[in-house]
Amino acid sequence: MGSPIMMKAFGYYEPGLETDIPPFQEVEVEKPQPTGKDLLVAVKAVSVNPTDWRSHLSKHPDDLSLTVPGRDVAGIVVDIGSDCNLFNVGDEVYYAGSNMRPGGHSEFHLVDERMVGRKPKNLDFAQAAALPLTSLTAGEAFYERLGISRNASDNEGNSMLIIGAAGGVGSIATQLAKLAGLKVIATASRPESVSWVKSNGADHVINHRQPFGPQLKGLGLAGVHYIFVLNHIDEHMDEMAEVILPQGKICSILPFEKPPELQKLFSKSVTLVWEMMFTRPMFQTDDMIEQHLLLNEIADLVDAGKIHTTIAERIEPINAANLLEAYRKSKSGTAIGKIVLEGFEK
Repeated sequence: MGSPIMMKAFGYYEPGLETDIPPFQEVEVEKPQPTGKDLLVAVKAVSVNPTDWRSHLSKHPDDLSLTVPGRDVAGIVVDIGSDCNLFNVGDEVYYAGSNMRPGGHSEFHLVDERMVGRKPKNLDFAQAAALPLTSLTAGEAFYERLGISRNASDNEGNSMLIIGAAGGVGSIATQLAKLAGLKVIATASRPESVSWVKSNGADHVINHRQPFGPQLKGLGLAGVHYIFVLNHIDEHMDEMAEVILPQGKICSILPFEKPPELQKLFSKSVTLVWEMMFTRPMFQTDDMIEQHLLLNEIADLVDAGKIHTTIAERIEPINAANLLEAYRKSKSGTAIGKIVLEGFEK
């Protein structure tokens, strides 16, 4: 047997602290081989998500193994496992993958085809890499957790408050909510983030650093039917309980950090649900194919001009220094849209 084929990967060994940025290193690792339902993808672009740098914080203090993060990937299929039937070699794809396997900050990446979609034809790889994780999060939250119809006529007269609308998930959620026929009230606190959420279709913008009720009343709204909260739910719980309408629904993408007071939600018969797009791959649920279908649906919407990419910054190439800079910007809490890295140094 010959020597194994090696590839570049970017990761870290040390566990993290709350103030740390992952200390990325370039390492040579063996190029993986696909089996079963796995695709081997040549990585062309990756985007940065909070879940990527949180993987550093959650690493066990005794774990000094190499961690390669990176969920969002756009690339080209170069090999397929024996059980694959959704894609062929040469297909251009995009996906968010699994948090239970090595991430996509590498030249090649293995991913289960049931979590992969065809790349939108109208987007380049960097533009496409901005979309998978956030689109899956928003799409699953809307259509599955909150039970929102895709048919705009079904949602006539209903409203949604999106808390933290200028970030990655908020940027695509605003577009999908507007496409579903909802009146969208987005929160943003800086002039540049206000401008960004308006460009994504928000009907109104309020400041999440000020009480919600008076701001909504100023817009002629007694409350909202849905709330999608994308940052610390604890900080907004009292305000959400005040403005959610009776029998309304709230979805959060983060857990509580302290025991909440839910009496107001109880008296209003409010539904409170969570969305984590990694649930399906984590538990290998029978319906994992739904992520493939949703990503293809998003690609169709992009190609039809009904939604647009949420890329806000491109960085070239994919290397340790640029990943450090991208993670630093993401962790600052002031990033708008998505930060994407593309290409490898020769």
